[in-house]
Amino acid sequence: MSVEGAAASAPKGKAAASAGHTGRRALPPNVSNEDEDEVPTVEVMGFMPRGVNLKDFLEVQEVRLFKSQYENNKVEHHTERYYNNKLIVRRGQPFYVQIEFNRPYNPEKDQFWVEYVIGRYPQQSKGTYIPVPLVQDLEDGKWGAKLLRTERNFVSLSIMSAADCIVGKFRMYIAVSTAFGILRSSRNVETDTYILFNPWCKDDAVYLDDESEREEYVLNDLGVLFHGESRQVKSRSWEFGQFEDGILDICLYLMDRAQMDLSGRGNPVKVCRIASAMINAKDDDGVIAGSWKSDYSFGVAPSAWTGSVDILLEYRSSEKPVRYGQCWVFAGVLNTFLRCIGIPARVVTNYFSAHDNDANLQTDVYLDEDGKTNNKLTKDSIWNYHCWNEAWMSRSDLPVGFGGWQAVDATPQETSDGMFRCGPASVQAIKHGHACFPFDVPFVYSEVNSDVVYYNALKDGTKEVVHVDKTHVGRKILTKAVGNNEMHDITDQYKFSEGTEEERLALETALMYGVKKKTLQDVPVERSEVDMDFQVDNVVLGSDLKVIITFVNGSQERLSATSHLNGNVVFYTGVPKSEFKNKTIEVNLEPDNSQTVELIIKAKEYMSQLVEQASLHFFVTARVNETKKILAMQKSLALQIPELRIQVHGEKEVGKEMSVRVEFTNPLKKNLDNITMRIGGPGMMKTITKTFSEVAANSTLTWQGKCTPQRSGYRKLMASLDCDSLRHVYGEVDLEIQDRQVS
Repeated sequence: MSVEGAAASAPKGKAAASAGHTGRRALPPNVSNEDEDEVPTVEVMGFMPRGVNLKDFLEVQEVRLFKSQYENNKVEHHTERYYNNKLIVRRGQPFYVQIEFNRPYNPEKDQFWVEYVIGRYPQQSKGTYIPVPLVQDLEDGKWGAKLLRTERNFVSLSIMSAADCIVGKFRMYIAVSTAFGILRSSRNVETDTYILFNPWCKDDAVYLDDESEREEYVLNDLGVLFHGESRQVKSRSWEFGQFEDGILDICLYLMDRAQMDLSGRGNPVKVCRIASAMINAKDDDGVIAGSWKSDYSFGVAPSAWTGSVDILLEYRSSEKPVRYGQCWVFAGVLNTFLRCIGIPARVVTNYFSAHDNDANLQTDVYLDEDGKTNNKLTKDSIWNYHCWNEAWMSRSDLPVGFGGWQAVDATPQETSDGMFRCGPASVQAIKHGHACFPFDVPFVYSEVNSDVVYYNALKDGTKEVVHVDKTHVGRKILTKAVGNNEMHDITDQYKFSEGTEEERLALETALMYGVKKKTLQDVPVERSEVDMDFQVDNVVLGSDLKVIITFVNGSQERLSATSHLNGNVVFYTGVPKSEFKNKTIEVNLEPDNSQTVELIIKAKEYMSQLVEQASLHFFVTARVNETKKILAMQKSLALQIPELRIQVHGEKEVGKEMSVRVEFTNPLKKNLDNITMRIGGPGMMKTITKTFSEVAANSTLTWQGKCTPQRSGYRKLMASLDCDSLRHVYGEVDLEIQDRQVS
């Protein structure tokens, strides 16, 4: 029975229920990398005469894969950093194998080949059974094995994999042809071979031609996530940890858990789409359960995580969604998945990110006749910031020019084809308004480029446009710079400058492709003679703050205005929790003059209502009494939160123990209870968790411990502190670890 013929045998295990499957599909779906069939070691073709001794034929004694960390295969394939003792290679690139037979190989009379099998029901047409023939010369992007040399009983081969083959863990066999059939080596888990996407291969769909970018977007296991506000950008490091022990197997398990057919796992578009759904727990009990309620009693607060590794390990162990995550956590874990399997990826942050509920490419804010927000009618929201991912790939399903960075978002916001996922959406398509292209281009276009339209909702039910803000949404889009921890502004990669001919054309293109939108160009919005602006001081958590509102009367008449200031404690998603300030201000404006109003907000007004990320949102509206014109403006303020201080002492060398000290001073005028501290760093120490019952007001908490670096080079230790009264407390320290000194 042949390897492909083995597929016709009765299914075993959990696939048994599919044995009676009929219809157009000849075989049950092949959706698990872990499942496997028993491949026959002897396939007799026809009649075997008596007296034939199979020992007369070539028989495999041993297969050497050169799979240790410092051997050629892993070094040349940039996989030496994985904590995994199996062979890990990247597709479309040759690797080396040595086979020991029971006797010398004689090309005149002996014939053998290498076979790779993945999953169950192996089929050559599906790419799940791959016989690799001996060839004179290897061809780029095609399976083949070239004989390098023979010496005694040893044969050395260079094997090339196809540049579009399935990504996953393959089983390896050596098959020998005889006059009576095929002899095959026995199943040997030590020869299992992982094949990954290959950004170094020009024939691979994820090819990236810049070495420094490959180092950053594939091989860097540390990253920087940006949060806060566009005027107060904050950052924190994140451990992607894609090379850590067990993570590669977990990434393959996620595709199994999603029931993704193995034949589709060589296509980065399909893989990204599946991963976008699997990282969140909606629909499919994926990796992370999201929570934006500021109550994390049954899990870990999103701000307490310092990396992806603990989350993925917990998910694999429990097989249940890990609590809890928010956008940067979803993005951090998805980035780990993508880099781990070889797809170049990065995390991006969009400041003032619109969540367009009705897909009309604009954010609608309704005001009542007094100029105050009508919360019943206002359904769209604007997140202070939102994190998602970009994955690098060609897009053979789109016209030329729309490959490159693709937006992929695992945060569950809206469904796409019936599941909570988003992308991959071509960033070029987003920029040029090609809303007809898959996947989810209109949604991401709205996140970065929608107008904020203010309506006056009258008591008779009519609504009139009173103000349009074209610059508030997508104020700034950032990602980590290549080779350092600075921020790299990529706003111009998502949209053209407001008011340019290119920007107008992109909007018209989006409309042409059928995206529903009210054409605001047809709505006459007269410019008011009065302009308004306001500023909010940057302050430390627990301090008083000042709001300064400036009115400018550009007319030659004396005018008056009634202004309303609303201060809300908001979640970073833009959803208000509670109002802490509501102030009405009457101002008289002299002709061609300005007036400034200052408001002091006491700490006690907002502290009792504060939620995670300490974000305050101010919304100021004003109605010019003489002309009835409405002015509106909104801004957010991220309060400055104290940091953890980390000190490391000792020789910074692989294998040498170092002492670690973490300090935190409570800035509040009250005690903090039930505190959790986490500290760790890839290649430095596994994340450990410590709990403390209380830290008194204005007192300092200290933790001391040890760590022993396992990896040289640029490393980090990261720590977080979390309690119900204070979130997003974070600290880190950079370290340069030297290789172990050999005496």
